[in-house]
Amino acid sequence: MSSKHRAVVKDKWKMKKWYEVVAPTSFGGITLGSTPADDPEKLIGRVIETTLYDITGDITQVHVKLYFQVISVDGNKALTRFKGHELARDYMRSLVRRKSSKIQGIFDITTKDGYVLRVTIVALTSYRCNTSQKKAIRRVMREYIFKKAGELTLDELVQEIMSYKISNEIAELARKIYPIRRVEVYKTKLLLIPSPEGPKPAVVISPLQARKE
Repeated sequence: MSSKHRAVVKDKWKMKKWYEVVAPTSFGGITLGSTPADDPEKLIGRVIETTLYDITGDITQVHVKLYFQVISVDGNKALTRFKGHELARDYMRSLVRRKSSKIQGIFDITTKDGYVLRVTIVALTSYRCNTSQKKAIRRVMREYIFKKAGELTLDELVQEIMSYKISNEIAELARKIYPIRRVEVYKTKLLLIPSPEGPKPAVVISPLQARKE
C-alpha cells in the first residue's frame, strides 16, 4: 500500500467524531457505548446491540439481548428507541426437557400508545401434552397479550416483559389447563410506530440515505 493511500485513510478517520449512544429513558437513559461518524446524520438508523446485564449489572440477565436504534442526535449524544429483544438460543435450548412440550405463539399486538410489536411467547410444560391442550394454552397466550398490550404503553409493556411479570402471569393462567414449568417472552420486534398520518414502519432511515434513494 502506498504512503499516499495510507495518508488518505488516516485523514478520513480524523474527520470522524465520536458520539455517545444513549438508551431510552425507560432503560435509565444510560450510555450504551460510543460510535464514530463523520456526519451525525449517518448515525440515524444505526442499530446497537447490548444485553440486559450491561444495563442492570445483574449477571442472571446476560442471556437477554436488546436492540436499540438511533433515532436522533443531540450534540454528541445519539438518542435511541427500543427496537426489540431476543433470548440467547443457548439459554432457550437449556430449558427444553425430554418428555415435555414446547408451545410457541407469535402475535402482532398494538400498545395503548399505538406501537405495533411482534411478540413470540414460549411455554414449556412439565410433561408432554396433547394437541387440544397446546391449542388452549396458545389461546391463553393470545388473549392475555392482546389485552395487556391495550392497557400499557410501549415502555410499560417492555418493562413488564423484562421483569418477567408477563411471563409469570401467563404461566399462572396456563397452569389451569396443564402443568407449566416455565413461560418465556422469547422475542419482540417493533414493527410500526404511531404518527399523525397513521402507523408507519419502525425502520429508521437517515436523512442521507433518504436523499440517495
